[in-house]
Amino acid sequence: MESSPWHDLADELLLEKKISQLGLTLPGTPLQPHVQQLYDELSQKGLTFHPPCHVGDEWFVPVGIPSIFVPFFLVHERLRQLEAKMMLEVEGDTSEWFMRLIRHEAAHAYAYAYQLFKKRKWQRVFGKTSADDTPEFYRPRPYSHSYVVHLDDWYAQSHPDEDFAETFAVWLTPGLDWRTRYKGWKALQKLEYVDELMRSIAGQPPLFQPAYREKDFNFLNIKLKTYYARKRKQHEDTYPDFYDRDLRQLFAGPPEAGPAKKASLYLRQRRRQLMEAVCESTNEKKYRVNKLLSRLIDRCDQLDLHLNGGDIPPDMTVAAYLTTLVMNYLFTGKFKRRK
Repeated sequence: MESSPWHDLADELLLEKKISQLGLTLPGTPLQPHVQQLYDELSQKGLTFHPPCHVGDEWFVPVGIPSIFVPFFLVHERLRQLEAKMMLEVEGDTSEWFMRLIRHEAAHAYAYAYQLFKKRKWQRVFGKTSADDTPEFYRPRPYSHSYVVHLDDWYAQSHPDEDFAETFAVWLTPGLDWRTRYKGWKALQKLEYVDELMRSIAGQPPLFQPAYREKDFNFLNIKLKTYYARKRKQHEDTYPDFYDRDLRQLFAGPPEAGPAKKASLYLRQRRRQLMEAVCESTNEKKYRVNKLLSRLIDRCDQLDLHLNGGDIPPDMTVAAYLTTLVMNYLFTGKFKRRK
C-alpha cells in the first residue's frame, strides 16, 4: 500500500480518523496472497466459487451474503500496531492464523452460495440453522469427540452453522490427514459428509449470489476511537466485591511485611507472565484477562493485601485461580468466584 498521511500519525490523532476514510483495500497488500491461497485451495478441491473478500470491521460473512469481510486492522502494519496496543493482540496476524480464519469464513459463504443449510441431510448432521446469531456464551465440552477442533474455544460447539464451518475448514486445510486425525471420533462422520457434499457441487456455479453494496456491511463509517471504545467495552466485565474472600486467602500476609510484599506490586510485576500462562491454557483473549488482572490489582490495593512470607512467588496458585475465573467466564459468561 502506498504511503498516506495517516500512516505516521500519533495514536491520538489516528484515533480521530474515520476508518472509511483511510482508503483501505485488499489488493496490493500482504493479505492478497493469502486470499489467493484460499482460492487455490478451493480450486484444488474442484470448487469453482471464490467468495469475494472485502475490508470490514471484523471477521464475518453477512447473513445471506456469500462474501467474506476481513478486519481492517490487518490491512496495514500501522493499524496492526494500533490494534495490538488497544487490544493486546491482533486476531489473524500470522499467515497460519489468517488462513484458519478465512477457511472458516469461506464455509459460511459456501453455505449461503449453495443454500447448503436447507438440505435435509445437512440438518440431520449439523442441526437446524436459524437466523439467530452465534451465542456469545455457550457451554462447550472440551473432551467431546463429536466436533472437530479448529478455532479456539471449541467454537464448533457453539451453533450448527459454526459446526459446519469448522468442519469445512478442517476438510479444506491442505496437508491435513483428517481421516487419521479424527479416526474414532463422531466428528469423522461430519467430515465425510462435507467431503461428499463438496464433491456433489464441484464444478458447479453458486445457486445464490444476491447483489449487495459492500459499504452496507463493512461498518467502517466510524472513527477509530469509537470503534475501540465499543470493542473494549464488549470485552469488559463488572467486578463484584465478592472476590474479596478469595483475594484475602491468596494474599494473607501481614501488612508489616513491607511495600515489597504488597500483593498489588507482585501482580504488576508478574502481570505479563500470568497473563500469558492463563491465555495459553484457556485460549481467552489477552485483553479480557488483562482487564481482569487490572481489577484484581486495584482491589488488592484497596484491601491493602500482602504476600505471605517466603521468597517463592505464588505464581502457580495465582495462575490457577485466574484460570478458574476465566474458564467460568468462558462457560457461563461471568467471572464467578470460587465456591
